[in-house]
Amino acid sequence: MRWVLRSKIHKVTVTQADINYVGSITIDEDLMQKTGLWPGEKVLVASNTTGARLETYVITGARNSGIICMNGATAHLIKVGEEIIIMGFELSDKPITPKIILVDKENKFVEFL
Repeated sequence: MRWVLRSKIHKVTVTQADINYVGSITIDEDLMQKTGLWPGEKVLVASNTTGARLETYVITGARNSGIICMNGATAHLIKVGEEIIIMGFELSDKPITPKIILVDKENKFVEFL
């Protein structure tokens, strides 16, 4: 068994950061659906802006809102305006084809990669 990439949202921009929220990352429901991410799923978040990396879990945001909100302690590491990559993994005994998407500056779906 190996951990393999299953879902990836590439070059998404953080739109909000709420230090007072109890942990997690809020993601536009449309982006979650396109990549197969689930509410509560553990994800790895990497900042292309600063190099910061963290693990947290997903909360569903309003569909087609473009929301990407760093909540709780994550807001100390990744700020509004940073470009990030959100990755979900799966434990598998065989290779899988990940669902990888690219978004525009407003966090709207552009294409599958």
